[in-house]
Amino acid sequence: MINLFPASERHIADLGWLRSYPAYSFGGYQDKSRAGFSVMRVCNDDYIAPGRGFGAHPHSDMEIVSIVLNGRIRHEDNLGNRVVSSFGEVQRMSAGSGVIHTEFNDSPDEELRLLQLWFMPQKRGAAPSYEAKSFDTAKLHNALLPVVSDELPGQAALIAQRMTIYLSKLDRNQSIHYEAGEGRNLFIYVIEGKLAALGQSMTAMDTAEIERESELTLMAEEDVFFMLIDLP
Repeated sequence: MINLFPASERHIADLGWLRSYPAYSFGGYQDKSRAGFSVMRVCNDDYIAPGRGFGAHPHSDMEIVSIVLNGRIRHEDNLGNRVVSSFGEVQRMSAGSGVIHTEFNDSPDEELRLLQLWFMPQKRGAAPSYEAKSFDTAKLHNALLPVVSDELPGQAALIAQRMTIYLSKLDRNQSIHYEAGEGRNLFIYVIEGKLAALGQSMTAMDTAEIERESELTLMAEEDVFFMLIDLP
């Protein structure tokens, strides 16, 4: 079963320095029908003006993933981490028992675009941790590349939840077959281009929630850049 949520129905938060397109309830945008999917609670597509960002604020008991699509993000936290990431890198923060951090666009003249993803952890109250991980962008081509996972330490950023985040860039008319485990849930986000999944056509910023499907074939109706998440 596939539940498609088109970009045309998404809420837009425009603060001037920030344009945010949340797929689920977030901040001042609250919709009981859009509270999350499986262990996912937040999927924001954010555009942040040069030199602007989020000042010091706390988190706890949440797995937070930032995927940079364009520009540079600067992360600092009270654990002593200070990291600047660009396209080809992901940041994962396990907030656990509590962490305070900031996130800013590190460029004085280039807009930052990133995906902000939040997931419930397997266990509450764990020690907080942070990881920045790079990946080979060439390996996105006509393949599913794991960039965050609980099963691939060293290859992908490690997350404290039974899940994997894949990125892919498919050429027009190319397809990928994916086999999910029994009882798993799948989430698709189209970043750019056009993708077909289970008879549904998806364009930029469309999302799809997929349940009770053990196999999935994804085909590029035009060149496409997308994210696939395998969830419990």
